[in-house]
Amino acid sequence: MFSKILIANRGEIACRVIKTARKMGIKTVAVYSEADKDARHVELADEAVLLGPAPSRESYLVADKIIAACKATGAQALHPGYGFLSENEDFARRCEEEGIVFIGPKHYSIAAMGDKIASKKLANEAKVNTIPGHNEPILSPEEAVQIAQGIGYPVMIKASAGGGGKGLRVAFNDKECFEGFTSCRNEARNSFGDDRVFMEKFVEEPRHIEIQVLGDAQGHVVYLWERECSIQRRHQKVIEEAPSPFISEATRRAMGEQAVALAKAVKYQSAGTVEFVVGKDQSFYFLEMNTRLQVEHPVTECITGLDLVEQMIRVAAGEPLSFGQADIKREGWAIECRINAEDPFRNFLPSTGRLVRYQPPETSMEQAAPERFGVRVDTGVYEGGEIPMFYDSMIAKLIVHGQDRAEAIAKMREALNGFVIRGISSNIPFQSALLAHPDFQAGRFNTGFIALHYGGGFHAEDVPHEDPLFLVALAGFIRRKAREREAGISGQLPGHEVRIEHDYVAVVNEGGGQSRRHALHIDEFTGHLGEAHVRVGEKSYRIVSLSRLNDVRIEGLVNGQHFVAQAERGTPRNPLAYRIQHNGRAIEVTVLSPRAAELQALMPYKAPPDTSKQLLSPMPGLLVQIAVQPGQLVQAGERLAVIEAMKMENILTASQDVKVAEVLAKTGESLSVDQAILRFE
Repeated sequence: MFSKILIANRGEIACRVIKTARKMGIKTVAVYSEADKDARHVELADEAVLLGPAPSRESYLVADKIIAACKATGAQALHPGYGFLSENEDFARRCEEEGIVFIGPKHYSIAAMGDKIASKKLANEAKVNTIPGHNEPILSPEEAVQIAQGIGYPVMIKASAGGGGKGLRVAFNDKECFEGFTSCRNEARNSFGDDRVFMEKFVEEPRHIEIQVLGDAQGHVVYLWERECSIQRRHQKVIEEAPSPFISEATRRAMGEQAVALAKAVKYQSAGTVEFVVGKDQSFYFLEMNTRLQVEHPVTECITGLDLVEQMIRVAAGEPLSFGQADIKREGWAIECRINAEDPFRNFLPSTGRLVRYQPPETSMEQAAPERFGVRVDTGVYEGGEIPMFYDSMIAKLIVHGQDRAEAIAKMREALNGFVIRGISSNIPFQSALLAHPDFQAGRFNTGFIALHYGGGFHAEDVPHEDPLFLVALAGFIRRKAREREAGISGQLPGHEVRIEHDYVAVVNEGGGQSRRHALHIDEFTGHLGEAHVRVGEKSYRIVSLSRLNDVRIEGLVNGQHFVAQAERGTPRNPLAYRIQHNGRAIEVTVLSPRAAELQALMPYKAPPDTSKQLLSPMPGLLVQIAVQPGQLVQAGERLAVIEAMKMENILTASQDVKVAEVLAKTGESLSVDQAILRFE
């Protein structure tokens, strides 16, 4: 067994590998860019080596620097994580030539299966059903359009070395194909150093189901069941679960056996994933093979009890698998939510900056431990740390394991309620809405689920809540607790002591100067510390909570049922308001005395400034292109500018016909949120 390994990655996956290595008694070496000098994986590792500047092409993608770091620190092996160089055939071969064990498949397996074009050819030769498409690299956008017309729209344009949603577009017409090809090629070149692009038919209403395989150097290969990954947005997975609620045992077995046969054909060693597109009739087609550890590997670890990182290390050290196919159990149901730094209410635009508050829910499962049936958080961040704009948007992975699917969903909803993130936006409200959707709960979905239900964007009213008045009652409860504390302060001026009222008015801000008012009546505490009876109109709530007033996370009982919510005093517009969050729904509510509510109703509304004559940057990022000039007439839908953030190109287009008056930003400039780029006449 190795005594020291280097992790050629960053963030969550680097921390994940370090935990398993520590459990196995193996020392670890982290590598980092200048942007990651204070990152969590650097702190967790035994040693750390600086690679270079923040852009990945100058740090995490530079093979020479990583190999030099291995030699300088005496690391005998290297774990590549996922992304970056994890599926780079040349890098794997180079490690082998330099005497460094690559903790992953051999370079010839990566060459055969990691390359999307080569893997499709191999699958065809092995008589595996594959989706119709063009398997040769496409050289120009004009050729891409011609090929797409031959295949028939819609088509999927994919970078050969792509992964994680990078270098992938779906086109429904010639215009989308032309632009999608160019963006795919640019993203692939920047993220993977390989700009080859191919195309295939996009199967409508498909399910994305993948099989986890594990092979050793002795030729043994097993499958560790499947993962359901159909809940995707822009081809990036949002929620993953194991097992799938859709396929039958017969289909499960057939997919597993086919995945094993494919892996054996390329003498696969290590953990890998064979991805399939599955139709309504449970027919399945080979899509591609990821020759690395997957982001969603924890759900497989939950249902099998196996540590996949440990298995990868043991296989790389030459150990045979200690179990056969018949020994692999499947227990319970696991779900993973990817918690990303993006604003779901602003079309999921990237959100970078400092994590002012970061308090994940309480965990009962660890990444490298056998405990199951609980909550687990895999992350590479910490409170006070920065989410840089140079890398992907993941903050953490939230994983739960239940006895069945219903229990897993309930655990996940409660865990999301208790996940506190401030300073940047996150997709937690969106995750909560997905989990509450009746079609998701019934297992009725495919890869078009999000586009179908949230095609017009995600809005606050899209978040269902079974009892929205509970949020109002909770605000009243917290205000009453604050008054109780204020009344107990000593030295109050006689005749002017704080009085504890029973009647209040809750004013809920609905935006645009509109509000909704609710009469509250709060009874005396009934001798139980932290208890109150709150009546909102005709509804009554008995709330018990021992959480402190300055706690963001509020936990307790409402009418005998356990709840976890978040509450804070003060918002940017109103320092007296409470912001209450529960099950993805957030409200801004001010709890006032009846007289104060009367006066507040007379206050004028200050409208925000009109910015319709400007193009504002919707996210922090790098301005890579300004596509217009002063005086130019632009039609609705035309490209105005391109911003690069978190390895993704974001094209800003005109929402209506306009004339450009002035260019206010320069190409190459780092933009902040709402910074003006163009002014229109």
